[in-house]
Amino acid sequence: MGFFYANNMARIVLDIPAILKFSIQLKVRVSDLNYGNHLSNDVYLAMMHEARMQYFKSMHYSEMDLAGAAVIMGDSAIVYKSECFYGDEINIAIGTDNVGEKSFDLYYRFTKNENNVLVAEAKTGMVCYDYTLRKTVAVPADFKHKVEQLA
Repeated sequence: MGFFYANNMARIVLDIPAILKFSIQLKVRVSDLNYGNHLSNDVYLAMMHEARMQYFKSMHYSEMDLAGAAVIMGDSAIVYKSECFYGDEINIAIGTDNVGEKSFDLYYRFTKNENNVLVAEAKTGMVCYDYTLRKTVAVPADFKHKVEQLA
């Protein structure tokens, strides 16, 4: 069980791949804190967005041009494991799995650089989308090929 939870509380379970080959480093800023003086839950989504942008950039893509398609977030889940405080340096590892016809999952693992403590695990379901036509489209073959090479 995580540090916050009672034994009878239902939990989200994420099947995070063991190895996530891309990672970024971010530092917790004072503006990232909530009234509990720790990293605010909404900031995790913002940090995931930054990690996702840098991950796509490392493959020469963007959210608006993933080898010809854009992406839109279909869902997200975050499981909190421990607290982060002002000044903590966070490693966010990210990787792709479950690539389907029109969607794929991105997985995130947050750890503190100082002691490698697991802070959170997360997932975003990404859907390939054409913003002009306002409809889903196929995951581009070039993107599939690149993420298979990273696996």
